Amino acid sequence: MRKLPPLQDHGLWDEVRRSVTPLRPGHRSELKEMVSTAVVHNIATPKVAPFRRRSADHGSPPPIAQLDRRLSQRLSRGQLDPESTLDLHGDNLEIARMRLYHFIEQRRRDGQRMILVITGKGSSPFARHTLHGVSHFHSPEREGRLRREVPGWLHETIFRTHVIGYQPAHPRHGGGGAFYVRLRQFHEK
Repeated sequence: MRKLPPLQDHGLWDEVRRSVTPLRPGHRSELKEMVSTAVVHNIATPKVAPFRRRSADHGSPPPIAQLDRRLSQRLSRGQLDPESTLDLHGDNLEIARMRLYHFIEQRRRDGQRMILVITGKGSSPFARHTLHGVSHFHSPEREGRLRREVPGWLHETIFRTHVIGYQPAHPRHGGGGAFYVRLRQFHEK
């Protein structure tokens, strides 16, 4: 795991903070007047295109679905082994997200269909017990930051192009601190 270099701009940031004076409550009305004057005279008001949501028929990847019942049962019973494993323990969120994306993309190119992503259970006092059951893994006291973020990432457009679905892992493969991720075949969209 690569460590990021420490920030060397702390001195510059402290200097900027000292030079800034916060707005007092009376100055907000002056600021509003300046903004309204700029709007009336069309000063520095960029034209912004309206936001348009892409529909499903314009090439957006399909949504992540539930794994089919038979596959889900076999995974819940620990009867299938993943083809590859990615351990995100100790990574910060930005590095973990990049590593996860590149890992998923490469494994899909390699033709793999089932991978295991280990996030860890978090540092809560309840994280050590490993009762088995799919709904138990979603209890809020068990969630660490990576555990909470990975499902959201998998629903993003760039991940949906590669991922069919996911579910919590069997205790043999990490239980509440890991996910099975099902990948699309490479020729699929």
